Amino acid sequence: MLAMNRRTLLAAGAGLAAGVALGGMPARAQDVRMRCTWWGSAERLRRTNEVIALYNKQHPEVAITGEQIAGSDYWVKLATAMAGRSVSDVFQLEPSTLSDYSGRGACLPLDPLLNGAIDLSKYGAGDADLCRIDGKLFGVTLALNSFAMLYDSAALKEAGLEVPKEQMSWEAFAEFAKAFKANGPKKRNYWAAPYAARYGYVLDIWLRQRGKRLFDGGSIGFDVEDAKAWFGYWEDLRQNGACVSADIQTRDDETIETNALTLGNAAVGFAYSNQLVGYQKLNKGTLELGMVPGIPGAPSGHYYRSASCWSIGATTANAEAAGRFISFFVNDVEAGKILGVERGVPPSSVVREAILPLLDETEKKTVAYVEFLKGKVEANPPPAPIGANEFSRNVLRPTADAIAFEQLSIADGAQQLVENGRAVLRGRT
Repeated sequence: MLAMNRRTLLAAGAGLAAGVALGGMPARAQDVRMRCTWWGSAERLRRTNEVIALYNKQHPEVAITGEQIAGSDYWVKLATAMAGRSVSDVFQLEPSTLSDYSGRGACLPLDPLLNGAIDLSKYGAGDADLCRIDGKLFGVTLALNSFAMLYDSAALKEAGLEVPKEQMSWEAFAEFAKAFKANGPKKRNYWAAPYAARYGYVLDIWLRQRGKRLFDGGSIGFDVEDAKAWFGYWEDLRQNGACVSADIQTRDDETIETNALTLGNAAVGFAYSNQLVGYQKLNKGTLELGMVPGIPGAPSGHYYRSASCWSIGATTANAEAAGRFISFFVNDVEAGKILGVERGVPPSSVVREAILPLLDETEKKTVAYVEFLKGKVEANPPPAPIGANEFSRNVLRPTADAIAFEQLSIADGAQQLVENGRAVLRGRT
């Protein structure tokens, strides 16, 4: 954990621990100590800590301690903090987990702070509401992104392949992956694609293209036949040597560092568009962005989403101070220059216009991709039910892994996914 201000060392004593309570200011001048936690790549760590340092420099009465937690450990520590009523003053969530954890009581409703501590007046129409659940705002959108297919352009060129600008079909992608295995670079343990059966966000797109949803109300939005088709598609690729093997795929903890693309086991990866910045930092080859495959004539399955958000812990004693820090994070131009588009395209029109001329080529690609999707995106899905994060990590992933290791048949795995999915999901009421 990094203490970002020397005043943290001076903030001992009961009189300095009180902070700022929701709806009021401190009775006398005193330091406010806050914790801020998030997940992400090393690049996100660097940029976020620089913004925290900038804020602490401008606000010496505030001491913010920043901590980045890697991979699945983030959710384990968040669950522990919830049990101990010690959730950080400011902590990071994203669409599916925002719905989940606000439903569990981890997040403070932010509406009382709007037009006061938190200013979202420069956000585009509807952008602030991307973090509104059941009529209440539980998070502040930090950036906009969408789903994407990242690929190593040089590796595909060596194989005589290219990704079309427009969305390719799932059938074309399968042929593309098989052709890459036959004609691509002859490296050990190197394939075209990941075994994406275990990625909830890719399944989400696949289902939306078929008129279904990953979640519907308080439960799953698909049936056993849908699950059979999903697992069957990826098993065909795996068994034909067109996607990574089971032992390689299970290394992926859904972080940039553990993805098969970064590990050098795949030429293609599925991710969120803003993650191109983090991926490019860790990949030697030049990476490009394309749409996730789809069905000709059907909806694209893509939608604009809140890439991530800052929420305020429900038990904080520093709600006003936390709100002011969040407002600085999303509105301050100098902070925006530091953050760039690593988390996605800034929702603030002022920040976006200020940073666009300063972006490097990789960052410009992410902005261009989001612009390219205009007219191709659909409406955002309803809030996910409580248990959505548990479904992804503890139901979908282990089921897909068991099928890939041939411990479960496709039929049995599909049945298990539906039954266990229904068991872990709960509505919000």
